[in-house]
Amino acid sequence: MTLSLNEYVSVFSESANLSSLTGFGRGIEREALRVLAEGRLSEKPHYYNLGSALTNPYITTDYSETLLEFITPVTSSPEEAIAHLQDIQKFTLSQIDGELLWPMSMPCFVNDADKIPLAQYGSSNIGTMKTVYRQGLKNRYGSMMQVISGIHFNFSFTEQFWNVLQSAENNNQKQSDFISDRYFMLLRNYKRYCWLIPYLYGSSPSICSSFLQNKPHQLPFKKSPKGYLYLEHATSLRMSDLGYTNNEQSSLHICYNNLEGYVDGVKNAINLASDEFAKIGVKVNGAYQQLNSNVLQIENELYAPIRPKRVAKSGEKPSEALQDRGVEYIEVRAIDVNPFVDTGISTEQVYFLDIFLTYCALKDHGTLNCEQQNVYEKNMDEVVLRGRDESLLLTDEDTNKSVKAWGNEIFDELLAIASLLDKANGTSKYQEVLSIERAKINDPKLTPSAKILNLLVEQQKSLTQVSLGMAQQYRDSLLSQPYQTYSEEVFVDSAEKSHVEQSAIEKSDSVSFDEFLADYFSK
Repeated sequence: MTLSLNEYVSVFSESANLSSLTGFGRGIEREALRVLAEGRLSEKPHYYNLGSALTNPYITTDYSETLLEFITPVTSSPEEAIAHLQDIQKFTLSQIDGELLWPMSMPCFVNDADKIPLAQYGSSNIGTMKTVYRQGLKNRYGSMMQVISGIHFNFSFTEQFWNVLQSAENNNQKQSDFISDRYFMLLRNYKRYCWLIPYLYGSSPSICSSFLQNKPHQLPFKKSPKGYLYLEHATSLRMSDLGYTNNEQSSLHICYNNLEGYVDGVKNAINLASDEFAKIGVKVNGAYQQLNSNVLQIENELYAPIRPKRVAKSGEKPSEALQDRGVEYIEVRAIDVNPFVDTGISTEQVYFLDIFLTYCALKDHGTLNCEQQNVYEKNMDEVVLRGRDESLLLTDEDTNKSVKAWGNEIFDELLAIASLLDKANGTSKYQEVLSIERAKINDPKLTPSAKILNLLVEQQKSLTQVSLGMAQQYRDSLLSQPYQTYSEEVFVDSAEKSHVEQSAIEKSDSVSFDEFLADYFSK
């Protein structure tokens, strides 16, 4: 039996159970474009001294050679997670010949999207597959969509947390099944309340006009004094139809009610033929244009604001890992790069995500049907385009609510979680952060999206110059501070080791890429 939120708070407040609310697992993946001092994309390939993009655990690339991705290990405190990220970025900046890390989610000036170089991972079959996958993304959605940067936040509860929860509910399930079920309840609650994330942290209300590249749209853009396009009340154009969307996926209706239904939905999507993508062709004149012509080439192509995850074994598909061993952690993906901090995500944001995700795990929520899921997605769409419009009404079950009214209702409940986490961790930071975020609910001018538009519209500044100023400031600051959790030697050794590992992978291939790909999709 599930309990009420207050009952869960009461259970975890017991002195014997408080320690289960410490040591949450947190990992951050931050994307950032390499740019030149004048604001153009770097044309240089991935720097050798950063290691192999295929095998370096700290520094890799995403879609393009110029789109870096920094990966922290799992850490047990918000401060440590941010310190790891700062160290990784410090080393990176020391190796990229004076180039800067673009501090915004939406890309800088791009003259010709076709010239954005695909990420390269060497000659191995797995490396070739990663590049072909990106070629498919280019052919399907265009390169501009793929050089948008974001933050992925990986989060997990401790085994002790699940023990307390399962005991409180007198639940006799196999623990791995119980954990998976409860993570899926978290996912459903996240979908219900995730409009809060772009409202509080959306930092992309404006774009450089070059981003559109003649792409058709119906958005009522205004133009800033310096010529940048913006929507007056937008929070996150990154999460709009201009950004991470896939119309072919809109009819998939992947279920978030349980692990089995989710995995079945993902597998069906991977095997679902697309007439639109079939027009591209798979292997054309001897060159692969995509991995296949299905709605999803591979599972990574599923665009979702949150995902259930499990560390996969070598050669294992993500859905296979989930099906075999259950959910291990969740990945929050609907977070813009925060341009006001050097790491793209602040310590305060991590504290808030602790509160919010714990709330989503403990707030009772029944199953989710397609109609409800569509309502939640519509709320999200409305907030990314006009979240600071005080006339906006969102739909909660059968009731229409303003952002301010609904937000305060949620924050009233979040306060109990923040107080509980403060008590468990011997701090006051959770309640302090919650107070800061609630202020944004009551005053939209405090949101990062409003602050950016103030710079562009009221202060009539250039988005490019503002961004480059931030990028230069962050570069200088990170390079001047000492390493906190690592050392330069750690990163140098990791880079050297990664090149050796890539070479070993390439030498171990025993079949052609055609055979490798056929074998991969036959399983």
